[in-house]
Amino acid sequence: MELEERVADLERRLAALEGARHTAAPRLGEGDFWALDGLKERLAETGVADGGVLFTGAVRLPSGEQYAWQQGASTEELLDAEWTEAAEAFAALGHPVRLRLLREILGGRRTAAELAELDEVGTTGQIYHHLRQLTGAGWLHTAGRGRYEVPPGRVVPLLVALCTARP
Repeated sequence: MELEERVADLERRLAALEGARHTAAPRLGEGDFWALDGLKERLAETGVADGGVLFTGAVRLPSGEQYAWQQGASTEELLDAEWTEAAEAFAALGHPVRLRLLREILGGRRTAAELAELDEVGTTGQIYHHLRQLTGAGWLHTAGRGRYEVPPGRVVPLLVALCTARP
C-alpha cells in the first residue's frame, strides 16, 4: 500500500472515531449527573426510600473484547449483607503482583508462560500461587490448560474497584 493510501486510510479511521465520540453519552465532569439522575428516578419508581448504588460500564479491552455491565443494589440490601463474605475478593486484589497479572491478562497475555516472561512478577511457582488466589476469589477462571481469563461479569466490577481506589 502506498504511503498516500495509508495516510488517507488513517484519516478516514480517525474521522470515524471522532464521529463516534460525539454520539456517545455525556462526558464525566461536564456537570451532568445523568447516571445519578437515572438511578434516583428508578429508585423513586420502585419505592426504594433508602437509596442505592449503581455501577455500569462499557469496556473495550486492548485484546479487542468488549463488555457491557450494570449492577446495582439498595442501601438497605448492602448494609444488611454479610460484609465478611467480600473479604476474600478484596484480599485477592491486595497484592501488587496480582493486580499486575490481572492487568496483563486483560491486556491479552493469557497463558501462564506469557505471564512468567514478565519482569518482577516472581518465579513460576509464585505466579501460580497468585493465579490460584485470583481464581479462588472469582477474579479469574481457567480457559483451558494454563490459560486464564477475567470472567465477563467481573471485568467492569474489577475496573470499578480500581476506580474507587484512586485518590
